[in-house]
Amino acid sequence: MSIISKDISKAIQLLTDENIVAIPTETVYGLAGNIYSKKAITSIFETKKRPFFNPLIVHIPSIDSLSTIVENIPEKAQLLADAFWPGPITLVLKKKAIIPDLITGGKDTVAVRVPNHPTTLELLKQLDFPLAAPSANPFSSISPTTAQHVETYFKDTLKMVLDGGACKSGIESTIIGFENDEPIIYRLGSTAIEDIEAIVGKIEIKNTVTEAPKQKTIPNAPGMLARHYAPKTKTVLTDNIPKALKQYKNLRIGLLVFDTEFKNDAIKTQIVLSKTGNLKESASKLYDALHQLDTFDLDIIIAEKFPDNGLGKSINDRLNRATK
Repeated sequence: MSIISKDISKAIQLLTDENIVAIPTETVYGLAGNIYSKKAITSIFETKKRPFFNPLIVHIPSIDSLSTIVENIPEKAQLLADAFWPGPITLVLKKKAIIPDLITGGKDTVAVRVPNHPTTLELLKQLDFPLAAPSANPFSSISPTTAQHVETYFKDTLKMVLDGGACKSGIESTIIGFENDEPIIYRLGSTAIEDIEAIVGKIEIKNTVTEAPKQKTIPNAPGMLARHYAPKTKTVLTDNIPKALKQYKNLRIGLLVFDTEFKNDAIKTQIVLSKTGNLKESASKLYDALHQLDTFDLDIIIAEKFPDNGLGKSINDRLNRATK
């Protein structure tokens, strides 16, 4: 039975002993282990049932630690780190040989970030090693944003969930790689593209590996596979809620909408993410809302497409992947 606890010293002991621990970040909870322990990293993959070709993100305590795990830092990577760390930006950079291939899916690059959560920053500062920490959920399922979400998933297999409260950003970090030293978005996330472009200029998005996983094409970063972040309940995404309600009127419908409640007898339950139309609030509540809807006896979840700007673009990305 997993234990939800705020005891950092217990987490340190478990991690030092090559166990894995669920940790809080500002984005989602992560399933963490010592990057230099084959036992711990293998346990992450096996516990999540995650394919070994899918890379993990390395979490470090500060910008100063970056040079210990990567070979070089392009100028624009440094600008992004200075602007957004600690925070929900992950950089994919040329790795040093010390970083195990198990972490990177065999690629010569490593995804790395400094999380913006006081509990996990304190944990990282006290450890002698960085942590690999993909989201603490079974592969392709809804990401967890509370300690309770994690315990529900892994109560029989995980020794500890380090409780840091509800995640404030609510969706994963934005992942940025570099091609010819120019930044490329590999995964949309909690940092809006407009904020990134204010630092480094216009940026290209390459955020899906369409061939994977059947051909086992190795993605450049986590979160690029077509199906991900998905509820057990069949989910559809639409920009026309009334039309979708009519189409599925004979089913038990759960509705997930941006800012306006809909009235219709076909709706069994409904969650409005932000009555004030705030995209940041919507992002922070997205996964928790999907977890809630998945607990109802529904035939289908109908999700409303969000405005395709700012964090709305990232929310749409997650909802798109949930419907594949």
